[in-house]
Amino acid sequence: MSEERRVARTAGTVGAATLLSRLLGLVREQVMATVFGAGFATDAFNVAFRIPNLLRDLFAEGAMSAAFVPTFTEYLEKRGEAEAWALGRQVLLTLFVVLAVACVVGYLLAPWLVVLFAPGFGAVPGKIDLTVLLTRVMLPFLPAVALAAACMGMLNARGVFAVPALAPTLLNIGMVAFGLALIPVCQALGLPAILAMAVGVVIGGFMQLGFQLPSLARQGFRFRLEAPTLPPGVRRVGWLMAPATIGLAATQINLLVSTVIASMLQQGSVSWLWYAFRIMQLPIGVFGVALATVSLPELARAAVAQDMPRLKSTFSATLRLVILLTVPAAMWLAATSGPVIALLYEHGRFQDFDTRQTAAALVMYCIGLPAFAGVTVSARAFYAMGDTRTPVQVSFVSVAINLVLNLALMRPLGHLGLALATSVTSTISLLQLGWYLRRRIGPLEGRRMLATLLRVGAASVTGVAPCAIGLLLLRGAWHRGFAWEAATVAASAAVALAIGYVAMKLFGVEELHALEDLARGVRSRLFGPRGR
Repeated sequence: MSEERRVARTAGTVGAATLLSRLLGLVREQVMATVFGAGFATDAFNVAFRIPNLLRDLFAEGAMSAAFVPTFTEYLEKRGEAEAWALGRQVLLTLFVVLAVACVVGYLLAPWLVVLFAPGFGAVPGKIDLTVLLTRVMLPFLPAVALAAACMGMLNARGVFAVPALAPTLLNIGMVAFGLALIPVCQALGLPAILAMAVGVVIGGFMQLGFQLPSLARQGFRFRLEAPTLPPGVRRVGWLMAPATIGLAATQINLLVSTVIASMLQQGSVSWLWYAFRIMQLPIGVFGVALATVSLPELARAAVAQDMPRLKSTFSATLRLVILLTVPAAMWLAATSGPVIALLYEHGRFQDFDTRQTAAALVMYCIGLPAFAGVTVSARAFYAMGDTRTPVQVSFVSVAINLVLNLALMRPLGHLGLALATSVTSTISLLQLGWYLRRRIGPLEGRRMLATLLRVGAASVTGVAPCAIGLLLLRGAWHRGFAWEAATVAASAAVALAIGYVAMKLFGVEELHALEDLARGVRSRLFGPRGR
């Protein structure tokens, strides 16, 4: 079996689970847009949520995965299960203690953090106070998802991907179900209604953790209450996490810079960028993160065995699948951004003006969508080899470029300039990581990747062009309500998929066979073999 087919089959399971989670995330955003619109309350919530969410991405799901999975994999391969589980217990205990202290510090520093993250909120009476309140309520979300990320790392290293990929669905379910249920309670107590959604975030975070524990126990993990002793393995994870945090921080810091600057622009800018970025994250989560999640343990095993040909083969196959999946998704989302945003968000207090502003931001984010996913995969290749310096160098350059672009583009383009700056910065980061990785391990099948990019790009244009032309001919006629918008999005997706698939076959996109095998396997599981 070719490397890309093997990666695709495993990633298919993760992708399907991630798709469910992302769809529920869209439901969550629809609820937020319908109930609260895009303005005072949602701006405050999104900034408040971004503070613990940023720490989660940097220290928990980002640096934790990069530092913990390779170390845990090495313990499994060289020292056996008993020592690996002991390492896992100590990592969980250490994380809990450190992050509990971080929550206390964050509670005390919340007013200063909010001013740092959104200095423009001070111009609107009450906006900073509301953001501080929401930030303090959501801080316990950080240790919950950090522990969940450590559990995910142990399960992934054991070859279990579906359960941890499904776990984030509990966050969305908890936020929507408990958030909506608590709105009347908050109103009865004279508290802001948006506070209910913040409580839902915390409940969902602990549900995400609890969902993985039974599966971890079935793998042989046994939790014992013991004092954190900082054994060598934990210290190694800590030392790797420090530079890994910086190395994986570029995207999050760039988004933070965009949030700070957006808070100084027209009210609603923070929410428009947030909603657009959430849509863009759907294909990244389903394809990019799924492929990165599956490839990391395999890259780590190849690095432990010093098998560079295997490492390069896995990396090349994964990146080519990223190209195959994200380039068509980016082009289709950009072409149909208006109907997609209207369908998902234009309800209740989210108006046509908000749709147009969010759709325009989505187009700018789509320019860098494949690069976002590619950076995720490329960074993990370095950390699988224990190289922490290179991603740090790339991150510093990335942050500097993003800041310059944000400042240069915010005046002529407003919030669109911030989205465009993020996309351009991600593309530059991917090129830097690829160049350094080639210097480290040699040729990366660059010509093969370029051929895939050109063929997939041509096929994607062929599939998306009829959709774009059709929308121009409709002249906004699709914007007549939910039924018209749903029909437009469904029809354009079907046309782009059908024509794009035929074009890929004609253009000889070899990686398409991996997805065909995956589709046949899913169909067989759901409906049984043909002929029955």
